[in-house]
Amino acid sequence: MDIRENINDTRKGFEELFAAGDFYNRQTQDSEHLEKITGFVKIAEGMRVLDLGTGSGYLSFPLAKDNPGCEIIGLDIVCDALEANRARAKAEGAKNLSFVSYDGVDFPFEAGSFDVVVTRYAMHHFPDIGHGIGEVSRVLRQGGQFFVSDPRPNDCDKDGFVDDYMKLRKDGHVKFYTKEEWINECAKCGLKLRDCFDSSMRFARKKETVAGYRDVLKKHDKAVVDSYDLVETDTELYITEHVNNLLFVKG
Repeated sequence: MDIRENINDTRKGFEELFAAGDFYNRQTQDSEHLEKITGFVKIAEGMRVLDLGTGSGYLSFPLAKDNPGCEIIGLDIVCDALEANRARAKAEGAKNLSFVSYDGVDFPFEAGSFDVVVTRYAMHHFPDIGHGIGEVSRVLRQGGQFFVSDPRPNDCDKDGFVDDYMKLRKDGHVKFYTKEEWINECAKCGLKLRDCFDSSMRFARKKETVAGYRDVLKKHDKAVVDSYDLVETDTELYITEHVNNLLFVKG
């Protein structure tokens, strides 16, 4: 895999999604899930929190509002989104919230500089997941928390239907990981699972962006495809993805 090419695909794909903001928001926003995340991750006064793959600041803004005594930093590769976030933060007077761009590989922060790292629907785009988790561990202090929310393959999906489907749109999708894969990869970097919960999302894609999807459907067992509750309309495709929500602790 060409890491730089993958990162560029991700950047380009998300620039297009943010430009079509209404559709992007419709396929990713979930107020019940957001409320559960903000209540699940324990943030105390004075903590420094990194929102990895912040995107539109979906996690960063409520975390900053709910924790005015903490510093919240959103990190992403999509500069246009970060500029929009900065303008919004200024307009809302969110003085404890800032946004930083990076190259998609190495985090531009010192070791042990964060108490909490959170990420939602982002890490399946990371071309080297081991390096990404290693960077999370590096910037976390001992005892720091890492919360990841990311879709997972269904238990019956042994041949990667959902990954083949997600890769139809050239936005840098790499892989959805099982809970066990997350536990094993994080353990290599000194991160131990503390708590978890499951959720799901109804994911929409415009048919014009996923040319060749019928070939993917033919390639995989119908029972596997049906397990994602795929629905096709004249203009869109919908699948239901189950989501891992995992809280790890360093050390």
